[in-house]
Amino acid sequence: MVMTISMLLIIELYRNQGHLHYDGEGVSQLAHAWQCGQLAKKDAASQNLQLAAWLHDIGHLLSKKDGTPTTYGHDDHHELLGGNYLSRMFSQEVVQPVLMHVLAKRYLITTNPDYHKSLSPDSVRSLILQGGSMAVEECEKFLNHSFASDAISLRRWDELAKNSDLIMPKKEDVITELANLIEVCS
Repeated sequence: MVMTISMLLIIELYRNQGHLHYDGEGVSQLAHAWQCGQLAKKDAASQNLQLAAWLHDIGHLLSKKDGTPTTYGHDDHHELLGGNYLSRMFSQEVVQPVLMHVLAKRYLITTNPDYHKSLSPDSVRSLILQGGSMAVEECEKFLNHSFASDAISLRRWDELAKNSDLIMPKKEDVITELANLIEVCS
């Protein structure tokens, strides 16, 4: 299958902006995406969910906000920006977990008090901006969504995929792995 221009733009986005770092996280956007994708692969997630894991934070790269928006009190709504962008190219199996991974964080904070301990500094800052814990009705609505389980899995990988000690393969090898997965899922 031939990749569309939009799919090639995703690859170029990570090639050209993947070096950007989350403030205080110790990993670049590309390293975070790669680590998250590797965790999904290790857990035998479907290829669509693996791609969602790779691309869940693409909205940060699309937002054109300088630095880490949470450090200056701004929620860039990266999940909506990214999910809506990806909806033009991929199935709901890719798009919905991306759209829902922030809701999954809020759900996990509400239902598992120990989950808060696993959050990175930026995730703690963003949680406040994203609405904090959920009300009971919000939890029920979230759980009734057909992609809630995938979003929860993605959210768990998201927090684990910030390991600054993990050595990523060469950038072009990582980009090739992403391109291959995009092609399979398109």
